[in-house]
Amino acid sequence: MHDLGGVSRFMCEPVDPSPHALTDFDKQVDALRQVLGMKGIMSVDELRRGIEAIPEADYHRLGYYQRWVRSIAGNLLANGVVSEAELRAALDAA
Repeated sequence: MHDLGGVSRFMCEPVDPSPHALTDFDKQVDALRQVLGMKGIMSVDELRRGIEAIPEADYHRLGYYQRWVRSIAGNLLANGVVSEAELRAALDAA
């Protein structure tokens, strides 16, 4: 799923390799992933596995860091770090 190179139906536009600014959201998600890694709560491999498990339609609909958030949330739920109720409460408060 993650290796889309050379698949003709995904070859839509050339990738723009020029530098771009990260949004505050992007920076916060990256920082969260780093903290989870430093605390041994979630590895980069778990992040990737979670991203690769996203259904294809959702994968293409979500942005890069949105995929990270989905993977992070799924891993935290699966490992019992947060409950579904806690996650819902946090989302409602946001």
